[in-house]
Amino acid sequence: MSEINANGALSADPSARYYVREHHPENGTLLGFWIYLMSDCLLFAGLFATYAVLGRSYAGGPSGAELFDLSLVAINTGFLLLSSITYGFAMIASQRKNLKATIGWLLVTGVFGLAFLYLEMYEFLHLIHEGAGPQRSAFLSSFFALVGTHGLHVTFGTIWLVTLVFQLKKHGLTPENKRRMMCLSMFWHFLDVIWIGVFTFVYLMGVLP
Repeated sequence: MSEINANGALSADPSARYYVREHHPENGTLLGFWIYLMSDCLLFAGLFATYAVLGRSYAGGPSGAELFDLSLVAINTGFLLLSSITYGFAMIASQRKNLKATIGWLLVTGVFGLAFLYLEMYEFLHLIHEGAGPQRSAFLSSFFALVGTHGLHVTFGTIWLVTLVFQLKKHGLTPENKRRMMCLSMFWHFLDVIWIGVFTFVYLMGVLP
């Protein structure tokens, strides 16, 4: 392999190396994450389709109208929607290079996410205590699968958020951390969109006769 020496001439040097300055382009990361989100869309599409088929198969057990507490679910929906707004404030703060405000809004987002998970776990435990566990009917099996999968995603998103806060405290608003914030932002807003579908399709339609 040849390289240009100090005199401007080519010299044969087998030990010469060419280095690529950018090994991990931002566009590649975002494209890969979009592909992941599309695969998650297919996952939830399958769960919604399953619920559409089995959502009225009560097997002589309770229906959604008998089980769902819309006031509780509405509060939980509010927590998740507010977390999306506060994450938006965190993104604005990061664009203004305000590290303290960015971390603060991310922590508020995490609190809302934990509140959402707490109420969801309360609902699940209450249903199981009432004898309406996932094994009771096909309706409840599909319900726990759909809502539980969404809750699992929120759990992973909250863990990711806490990890990101530690990275921001250690390294600051570096281009890498901003890219991570952008990916988590897409993931978090995606979960909001899925939950709106769950709230409408499962809970609101579930209380209809």
